[in-house]
Amino acid sequence: MSARTDRHSAAVARYFEAWNAVDPESLTKAVAAAWAADGTYTDPLAEVRGHEGIAALITGAHERFPGFAFRPTGDVDGHHDTARFSWELVSEADGSAPVAGSDVIVLDADGRIRSVLGFLDRVPAGA
Repeated sequence: MSARTDRHSAAVARYFEAWNAVDPESLTKAVAAAWAADGTYTDPLAEVRGHEGIAALITGAHERFPGFAFRPTGDVDGHHDTARFSWELVSEADGSAPVAGSDVIVLDADGRIRSVLGFLDRVPAGA
């Protein structure tokens, strides 16, 4: 595994820590560790900038899907400052995964996320 791949994998691990943080203090710390201060997140349902916007988006996802966790599917693929990976939102109660997607992230020089472009591959009806 190259150092570049380690860098990408570490950034994606911090990304999932943020998405799976549920209490406000842990979420604030995890978002700050994963994203640059002016980092962005964009998918078909949301477009936010900065730590507060990203934390609010994550909080909203947990409110909509209580008892669910984001899990990676497959490996992280990366080059230069860019990585891509896939994920599922999994019920901790029954293992169902009603939401799945793929994200592309761009990192800054410190390995924090500058931008996320998210694609939703599976979404429940009415989402």
